[in-house]
Amino acid sequence: MLAAAYQELDSDSFAELTLDRLARRSGVHVSTIRRRWRTVEGVVVDLLAERSSTLPTPDTGDFHRDLSELTQAIADFNNALRNRNVMQGLLAAAAHDTRVEEIVRSAFVRRTEEVTLIVRNAVERGDIPEGTDAREVIAALGAPIYYRVLILRGSIDQRLVHTTVEATYQAVRSGVFVRKG
Repeated sequence: MLAAAYQELDSDSFAELTLDRLARRSGVHVSTIRRRWRTVEGVVVDLLAERSSTLPTPDTGDFHRDLSELTQAIADFNNALRNRNVMQGLLAAAAHDTRVEEIVRSAFVRRTEEVTLIVRNAVERGDIPEGTDAREVIAALGAPIYYRVLILRGSIDQRLVHTTVEATYQAVRSGVFVRKG
């Protein structure tokens, strides 16, 4: 089912995705899909969880390189039309469905927690200041990318990857993200 949804999103937007189209593509009866996922959003939420779990959490021993690899992985993921369709569609659905909103939020929180390892490791190695707020660093890294994809509805170019990494790296090194108090 998830493969069928992914294939559908490669050619059309989330708004065009229906349970009937998924049933035709997958060969699974629509009532079976309804029983398991209830809605198109339910299928797509599972698809997002599956696809985002394949994104690596770099651990090269070099903070700058880890930020670069993570940012490039996020860019590559979001530059794929179907992944962009998934993200845009889920956020649109979340605006009207609190269940989808909570699922999307928890998926982003979970993934953010996973990749904070990059920051925690850099603190332990002494590469960046003690007390650096790992969640805020990852949020600052992701913000320009998701702004480009979700607000401007554009693709992510190498310049954006580079400037995002450099701005985040320099801010972290200078102590901008150190928790006070």
